[in-house]
Amino acid sequence: MLQLLAIHLVAALVAPSIVGRLGRRAFLLLAAVPASAAVWAALRTPEVLAGEHPTQAVAWVPSLQLELTFRLDTLSWLMTLVVGGIGALVLVSCAAYFSAKASALGRFAGLFVAFAGAMLGLVLTDNTLLLYVFWELTTVFSYLLVAHYHERQSARRAAQQAIVVTTLGGLAMLGGLIVLGEVDGGSYGIRELVASAQAGTLGAAAPGALVPVAVGAVLLGALTKSALVPFHFWLPAAMAAPTPVSAYLHAAAMVKAGVYLVARLAPGFARDPAVEQVWQVAVVGIGLVTLLVGGYRALRQHDLKLVLAFGTVSQLGLITVLVGHGERAVALAGLALLLAHALFKASLFLLVAVIDWSVGTRDLRRLSGLGRSMPVAATAGALAVASMVGLPPALGYVAKEAALEALVHGGTTTDVLTLVAVAVGSVLTLGYGLRFWWGAFWSKDGVVVPTAQRTSRLIMAAPVILAVVGTALGLLPGRLESLLAGHVDTYPGEAGHLTLWGGLGLPLLITVGVLLLGVLLFVARDPVERFQRLFRDVEGTEGLYRKSLRGLDLLAADVTALTQRGSLPAYLSIVLVTVVVVAAGAAAVGGTAWPERLRPWDSISQAVVVTVVCVAALLVTRARRRLKAVLLLGVCGYGIALLFALHGAPDLALTQVLVETVTLVVFVLVLRRLPAYFSNRPLARSRWWRAILGLVVGTTAALLGVIATGSRVHESVAVHFPDEAYQYGYGRNIVNVTLVDIRAWDTMGEIAVLLVAATGVASLVFLRMRVGRIDRAADVPGVGVAGGSDLAARLRTGVLLEPARDVRRPGRDRTWLSAAGGVEPQRRSVIFEIGTRFVFHTLGVFSLFLLFSGHNAPGGGFAAGLIAGIALVVRYLAGGRHELGEAAPLHPGLLLGTGLFLSAGVGAVPLFFGGTVLQSAVVDLHLPIFGDVHLATALFFDVGVYLLVVGLVLDILRSLGAEVDRQGELEGKQAPDVSFDHPAAVREDAVVSAGSAAEEGSR
Repeated sequence: MLQLLAIHLVAALVAPSIVGRLGRRAFLLLAAVPASAAVWAALRTPEVLAGEHPTQAVAWVPSLQLELTFRLDTLSWLMTLVVGGIGALVLVSCAAYFSAKASALGRFAGLFVAFAGAMLGLVLTDNTLLLYVFWELTTVFSYLLVAHYHERQSARRAAQQAIVVTTLGGLAMLGGLIVLGEVDGGSYGIRELVASAQAGTLGAAAPGALVPVAVGAVLLGALTKSALVPFHFWLPAAMAAPTPVSAYLHAAAMVKAGVYLVARLAPGFARDPAVEQVWQVAVVGIGLVTLLVGGYRALRQHDLKLVLAFGTVSQLGLITVLVGHGERAVALAGLALLLAHALFKASLFLLVAVIDWSVGTRDLRRLSGLGRSMPVAATAGALAVASMVGLPPALGYVAKEAALEALVHGGTTTDVLTLVAVAVGSVLTLGYGLRFWWGAFWSKDGVVVPTAQRTSRLIMAAPVILAVVGTALGLLPGRLESLLAGHVDTYPGEAGHLTLWGGLGLPLLITVGVLLLGVLLFVARDPVERFQRLFRDVEGTEGLYRKSLRGLDLLAADVTALTQRGSLPAYLSIVLVTVVVVAAGAAAVGGTAWPERLRPWDSISQAVVVTVVCVAALLVTRARRRLKAVLLLGVCGYGIALLFALHGAPDLALTQVLVETVTLVVFVLVLRRLPAYFSNRPLARSRWWRAILGLVVGTTAALLGVIATGSRVHESVAVHFPDEAYQYGYGRNIVNVTLVDIRAWDTMGEIAVLLVAATGVASLVFLRMRVGRIDRAADVPGVGVAGGSDLAARLRTGVLLEPARDVRRPGRDRTWLSAAGGVEPQRRSVIFEIGTRFVFHTLGVFSLFLLFSGHNAPGGGFAAGLIAGIALVVRYLAGGRHELGEAAPLHPGLLLGTGLFLSAGVGAVPLFFGGTVLQSAVVDLHLPIFGDVHLATALFFDVGVYLLVVGLVLDILRSLGAEVDRQGELEGKQAPDVSFDHPAAVREDAVVSAGSAAEEGSR
């Protein structure tokens, strides 16, 4: 099963390139992907019938009971056939539906296949948390598919509406699933959860309302997903999507997710005394209301897609009622209707696509005579409509007859009300079903017969196949009953039957009455429509949704106007004040616990360092010069590093020093383009406010630390942490083992954030393409050229000094730094250049030492990467932007991407060997010279961190350093500080250059 999901994933990723090469014919190739799932499920039919349900489980996060668990039972088998089979047919239709010149077909194909894979995972998984993951994936992919025509405002609004409503329900469902997984008798396994509910042990010791509320939250997710009242309004709006999308997402797949969840949980929860009342109201009550509301609204629509959309809402309400009723006989009818609905509604939507594709309109008032010009489409439409309205011998008729038979023999008040509502809903269904077929294919007086502009057997194949299959299955009710029995038998109650002829009785009379009233409703369609217009449309939940969005927009505008004043200090003040208020409120409500003993320091040296840090922090608030403030902040940072060292944490001290150094460089690079002073105004009041706020926030943080320490009720994790870090992480450097092994997931997220931040900053700075060429020493203008005619040009560029040559080795030129000649004379320092030449490679080797020794000694990938980054900083500061290109002739994105890819790849490798994500192993080797080598595989993860940090520093230097230099040169901000009013200086430099030229000539 994982293999099927992997096939969908790979196909979704490569779909854009395939469509780019093959065009719309690629849809025919991609149709094999969902078809493979349907074929696989069909081949497993004997096992499913025998009760030998194929199962696959892979441990993922055992501590959260999160497993990749999949199981093919009767219900998932049925849904797999629907998702895979109809998905393949819809993709075949797409090959003809879309124009060869249509845009974004590659993206559409990839999203469609990805959605099919997400839906497949949803119906196969046996874990509630994994169910939620796939649930939200279908939400995201459907949002993108509905917004396929993103240039249309209607498509964007419909997509936003769908994702907001369904995500709301999904979040509520997640909360309910977590509660049901954590209560007594609960589980994150779906089978175990249902079995616990059937046994009446679910939440036996939990508060009385906890389980019912949790079940209600889960059902809220199902209601929103399947577009039941009051959340039904998003489905008709989603018809802004391409019609094949509607045929799949809104008829056969996505909207069935909620129905599937109800059918999955109903055997355990529908008759559970603890939640029966909530279940009956949410499933049966709301389902019946949806049945009637959807049918009523469908009677007045003129767009064929909207007729089907409101009809889908109505049918979803009916199916939800039947599969969630809780009785075996009713559930059998519900499963049969679920399959019938997928077949006839997908067929009808695809027929609408054919009509729109052929004649260019879906308005039934403008369509006439298509039955003669498109007889195959009209016949397929008649078969599909017959199944929808319940005419024999279609499968829809068999399912509805079974439902009526089961409800007639129910006897309870709920059964009677359900029977009446189903009968009324069936009348409405017949009315709008006949209206649909008449509007699409019948000849109408006074309407010009549209001419079919194009025809295609390929686009007709899918709707014809679906309509024929829906009719053929109605002729085999006994066989279908045996196929569905595996899930139906999990319900309580007496067994029901699927049959074409149930004999004379009340169900037959109800059917006859439905047919008569339905035909009458269709014949009187014009008076009925005029009657509907007499009533003002009630906005209902759709209006509430729109008003909520408007109110939210207004609230956001007011809050933004109040808080977003364009002042970074103001923003930071708001954040910090919020932290203080929330922390103080939590302490006041929850109480405080102080430790028994507090000692201010371990040694007087710590108090001295703290005093220096506090004084520096106070001076920062009084500083008006930016550089002064940065240097004082550096004192604070280095003081914290010294505190780490005094506390016996050399690894933290090393990292803090390196981070502080790189941060100082970044600040200085940015300050070059900022005014020297923060403000020209006196800062007397604001600086006291900053000092007071900083003091309050610092005190709050310190008190929270003290309170947290005093609130400890268990033994500190630090007692056994060193031994467990070595036992499970194979290293004695606790900090490094924690980063690359114990909390590697956090590290993965942090380095991903670093990559995004670096990319964002560089994108704001660069005015040219970031993938452009790298400036090297060869690009320095005028280096190594002497002569009178070139002197003025070199004076203009500021390159007055040639690179220093090594005169000790005749016949060979040598420079300390290759591109140093491109730096203005007033910025050059020979001592700095020589020192850089000596320490650059040393720092590089030292960084590698820290990388490889960091698992057992101070160091690690992060610190080692910062050391290598500081080496690049020194090289840049000494030789300028061209020297940076010589030091690292690589684009930062290459290092950033390689580092993240390596870390993620190393984390995924253990899965191929039966392990868990980011699981590490240890290898002990004996190598010549090196001796015994203790190697943990987490080192490769650390190498990825190392590369990413080096790439981050390089990206900062490229953007805030080299690119700012280049922009400054273009703007004339860095013109050479040379005045022609001082001929002595010019003459002296000319003599130097002339002497160098003479020396070169003698050689």
